[in-house]
Amino acid sequence: MSHPHPDLQLPPPLKKGALRVTALGGLGEVGRNMTVIEHDGQLLVVDCGVLFPEDHQPGVDLILPDFDAIADRLDDIQAIVLTHGHEDHIGAVPYLLKLKPDIPLVGSTLTLALIEAKLKEHRIKPYTLGVREGGREKLGVFDCEFIAVNHSIPDALALFLRTPGGTLLHTGDFKMDQLPLDRRLTDLRAFARAGEEGVDLFLTDSTNAEVPGFTTPERDIAGSIDDVFRKARRRVIVACFSSHVHRVQQVLDAAERSGRKVAMVGRSMVRNMGIAADLGYLHVPDNVLVDVKKLDQLPDDEVVLVCTGSQGEPMAALSRMANRDHRIDVGDGDTVLLASSLIPGNENAVYRIINGLMRLGADVVHKGNATVHVSGHASAGELLYCYNIVKPRNVMPVHGEWRHLVANAELAIDTGVDPEHVVLAEDGIVVDLIDGRARIVGAVPCGYTYVDGSSVGAATEELLKDRRILRDEGFISVMVVVDSSSGKIVAGPEITARGFAEDEEIFTQVRPKIIAAIEEATRKGTTDPHQLQQVVRRAVGGWVGGKIRRRPMIIPVVVEA
Repeated sequence: MSHPHPDLQLPPPLKKGALRVTALGGLGEVGRNMTVIEHDGQLLVVDCGVLFPEDHQPGVDLILPDFDAIADRLDDIQAIVLTHGHEDHIGAVPYLLKLKPDIPLVGSTLTLALIEAKLKEHRIKPYTLGVREGGREKLGVFDCEFIAVNHSIPDALALFLRTPGGTLLHTGDFKMDQLPLDRRLTDLRAFARAGEEGVDLFLTDSTNAEVPGFTTPERDIAGSIDDVFRKARRRVIVACFSSHVHRVQQVLDAAERSGRKVAMVGRSMVRNMGIAADLGYLHVPDNVLVDVKKLDQLPDDEVVLVCTGSQGEPMAALSRMANRDHRIDVGDGDTVLLASSLIPGNENAVYRIINGLMRLGADVVHKGNATVHVSGHASAGELLYCYNIVKPRNVMPVHGEWRHLVANAELAIDTGVDPEHVVLAEDGIVVDLIDGRARIVGAVPCGYTYVDGSSVGAATEELLKDRRILRDEGFISVMVVVDSSSGKIVAGPEITARGFAEDEEIFTQVRPKIIAAIEEATRKGTTDPHQLQQVVRRAVGGWVGGKIRRRPMIIPVVVEA
């Protein structure tokens, strides 16, 4: 379970005229954002994203929201509203549509273009409805108004929801950059109009709630990027999210000013930037963009590469470069620019790559040693501003770890929101808005759904525990052949150990203990091979725990002859 709540029961049936909000991801974590809103028997899903695995989840590719809570109500879903095109908000859409492909997708032009490209790889042709800021759509009982918000990707939207059971304002991911690169401001006038109409429940982005003041404008880092390009002796390799259109735009502009050519590296980067350019969200200067295959024809000091891997993803281009497993051979004099902030949980993977690149001779520039990235999320000052504009009756912080949610809740209270009307919830907790008051009424099961290779949902916590043991503690197999009638040992025990620093000869010390344990068990009448395997496992486990102080995976095999 991601966030078990043994203290809470399943929620009661929704009262007539009430509004229910259930987060199936995104609360208590940064990723897999998904919120289900219910009224009058109908559901509206806001976002459906993925979470990227951490070190303690070996072999996992992606983590999805838990769809079990709505699996038997797919026909009730009026639409999936997507606030913007980042993976943690759209990445799980293909997996939900595999359950019911005709659920409508609602979003802005760029957001829908990015998800349609992703769905094409899954061979799903979706039904989509494009919307713009200022527009309104009736989706079943839900009257949805879309509001422009500024974020680190163009075309992001907030959602103002009107229902007979109350009104809800969901910011999505946003900040209040007053000098945005695309000149598309967060529409505070629309926030104010919603506040004047009355916002019964305000769901606000919590990611930067602990950060005081206002988030630095995007354009303030242009000079730092120019400085990196100017000082670079050879190639510049820029790593960022494959959907970070604004950052790629700044890199293209800096390359033009410094007389360099730019090549995109990585399938998702090439695909997403191609979509953004075709739709007019990315403006590519003339004669700057080149095919990666032509880089060998250019001097190193005229080359810029834009690739994925800023979060240490093991299969991304930058990780493979650091491991010398990529056609781009990073070496002395190259400059690597990590144009992103660290997502919590990715720190170790990112620092491993930084160290690996520096060991190869590259200069690595990142947020920790230069002003080369700004956040896409509102800091505390902006959140206070919004609370004072909207004046919500109830507040439910979203999108963040628990510390972010708490900090956001405290900001709401500081602006005068009644503490009794501030709801702190985690994934799976059900919040009902009844007669203008939001309260926790229960919880639904809400675990992690793992994408593991070609399987979805088959990987369990028990399987991951086994993988962690194999990785951290090692592996011992023991083969014993016993007489089928007497139970006496005929051959073995043969011991094979992997993952131990000790010489294999040390394991000969446990052979007498295995033999003694089997003989003791057979004297007491135990001849079943399965039971004898457990005897072997206990004997080996007790010895290796005391002698080597490890708890490896032990695979005993007892064969009758």
